[in-house]
Amino acid sequence: MTPTIEEYAALLCIDNVQFGKIYVKKPKPLTFRKKLVRLTDMTDAWAEEKIKKKNETVCIPWSSLRESVLSHSDILKRVNLFALAIYGLVIFPRVLGHIEVVVFDFFERLKQGANPVPTILAETFRSLSTCRRVGKGRFIGCAQLLNVWIFSHFWKVERTPFHMFSKTFAPLEAYLKKEWPREVTEQHWVSVFQNLRAEDITWRAP
Repeated sequence: MTPTIEEYAALLCIDNVQFGKIYVKKPKPLTFRKKLVRLTDMTDAWAEEKIKKKNETVCIPWSSLRESVLSHSDILKRVNLFALAIYGLVIFPRVLGHIEVVVFDFFERLKQGANPVPTILAETFRSLSTCRRVGKGRFIGCAQLLNVWIFSHFWKVERTPFHMFSKTFAPLEAYLKKEWPREVTEQHWVSVFQNLRAEDITWRAP
């Protein structure tokens, strides 16, 4: 059970990318410092000091970017750094609290119109497959997106608006605006799953 490419595109409101131009991970550790300097407008020395190696992954701590996000004189740079942090910390959180080199490459390719959806879908498959294989673990990816996706299929049971996948509907926006019960327990979801009938589920987003 994972989203399709079309469903991820709908969840993320991706409608202005070149769908034939797919992003494929090609880490370039040697250019990380240059990319970091260009994106932050900081010095080479600053970048060299902040770059770390965690679990064989070249990355930078989120705390090192936080000040730039809050105080950079260029508003566009602030927005870019904040967006970079979201991709690094939420969608591809391989090293907790850090943003890795491949995320910088991914972010640059996004600005060139590359389609991120297949990569995000592949990361979802990889993470869920790992958890299933070892019988434990933590999902590495955007759990909120998966949550909205689940609601899109069980909307008849949960009475949510997330079954509407169209260019005029933003699922994440609806998710944020909806008033949720203060506590949705694990037992609640166990009950939902145990009592599902075929007619309760829409397996493909319209």
